[in-house]
Amino acid sequence: MHVVMFGDQHLETLGGAQVSMRLQRRFLEKAGHTVTIVAPAIHGSRARAAAADAGYLDTPSIPITLDREYSLSWPGRRTDRWVDAAIAARGHVDVVHVQADFWGAFTGHRFARRHALPVVHTMHNRVDVGIEATAPFPRQVLRALNAWERRAIAASSPGSDGWAYLRRLAAGSDAVTAPSTHFARRLEAHGVVPRAVGGSVDVIWNGLDDDVLEDVLSDAAPDRAGIPRFVWLGRMSPEKRLMPFLEAVAASGIDAEVEIIGGGGQLRAARRFVARSNPRAAVRFAGRMPYAETLRRIRRADAVVQTSIGFETQGMTIFEAASLGTPSVVSDPDLARELESGFWAVGGDVDRAPAAADDSVAALAAALRRAASDLESGTAVAVNPTIRERFRQSSRTAAMVEVYDRVRR
Repeated sequence: MHVVMFGDQHLETLGGAQVSMRLQRRFLEKAGHTVTIVAPAIHGSRARAAAADAGYLDTPSIPITLDREYSLSWPGRRTDRWVDAAIAARGHVDVVHVQADFWGAFTGHRFARRHALPVVHTMHNRVDVGIEATAPFPRQVLRALNAWERRAIAASSPGSDGWAYLRRLAAGSDAVTAPSTHFARRLEAHGVVPRAVGGSVDVIWNGLDDDVLEDVLSDAAPDRAGIPRFVWLGRMSPEKRLMPFLEAVAASGIDAEVEIIGGGGQLRAARRFVARSNPRAAVRFAGRMPYAETLRRIRRADAVVQTSIGFETQGMTIFEAASLGTPSVVSDPDLARELESGFWAVGGDVDRAPAAADDSVAALAAALRRAASDLESGTAVAVNPTIRERFRQSSRTAAMVEVYDRVRR
């Protein structure tokens, strides 16, 4: 089977969707399939190495961030002609898999429509929440995006919010997948479903590389003696709620080691806060690190702390932690329900909607104290034993191939 995937950003750039797509490609190819990735050409030092990979079709692009990490390829007839010619050289296509929200999505749907190919669309992001968290005038941005979408994919359905935007993408798809049950049900509730009558959203988690998982698990079992060790990891931006976490660490008074992994715009403010507040816990900023080493840090930790609320469509870190035998402190009730067990819930109530979740520093501090106390007494919560096998990428790829086969029929 030849699968053509479309992304908003090159797979060699930073981002959860890019990591997931790289992994999907590897395991599809291990299973004997051919995968072509269509995404904007990368700029900067990694451009030459990316261009050497025959599986990447890098559409002409312009950088859109100061660090030249991310790019834009304008969806239109010129890009269409380029894509048609490039993919023709790769042979017959069986299915189009769109894993993009913006220009990559428009280009992918246009390609599928021109060639009468089945489309699977994976919804990785809450467009409305993401834009609200990152854009200064989110309503105006969403109106502009909806207008752009109508022109790009010739869609005429009404609405100018984030759900209307996703509905149009889903309406051009033969299957829609989501990386979590809670996100799938939310999509369905807002009419974001494939075009088949009575269509529903397939739940297929993003997975963890089987080989990397086994390699990390082959290390000696971590020593759980001593004071509790917490790890927070992710992009240091407001929606990830790093600053409330650090405030909660200071307010909790816990005697613990706290490791912060990642980088981003709030790093300087975070360092200043820790220096000023002088928490009892020892807080260490570890910076960005390779994926396998990040997993090793998760495994050595006593608990991972997840702090964003209503933003994540899956929440990869807590699933990675559970796969490695590490419990989590979880702020988002949707993510807690998806994990099912093996966590300390912030606010104590996992039946709330994210909008009603307790996002107070006091609630997070209380959860940290509760987790630290349980860890010190040897009564930590046990991780969900089913996660490790269900989260392996090999099982996720097998589930996606079933979707491909269904839409081809």
